[in-house]
Amino acid sequence: MALTAAVTAWLRGELGTTADLADLEARYSRLGTARAVALEVLRERLAALRAQPATVNVSGVVSVGTGENIKAYERQIAALENGEPPAPDDPDDGSTGGDGIGMLRLVERPRR
Repeated sequence: MALTAAVTAWLRGELGTTADLADLEARYSRLGTARAVALEVLRERLAALRAQPATVNVSGVVSVGTGENIKAYERQIAALENGEPPAPDDPDDGSTGGDGIGMLRLVERPRR
């Protein structure tokens, strides 16, 4: 499977423009979906951050912390696992088509 322009753009949007296209192409061929590629790359980045010290302090000079970056990666991974944002190659579950039967439940509002 080859990366399409839409999938490449989506991956660059999720992973940043510095992501290596040859690496993404190889992962896409192996994994088959853009979402799986993005999750694998993000999990590797998260693991690399966790392997380093969370904070580095040089008294009176500099203080660097990666705790917020770790939280951001965890939030992004959770969103991707929940299907957000939709990837261009996600399988269509049929929920967006107008051919199915829908159900709407009406609930009475409490009176004032």
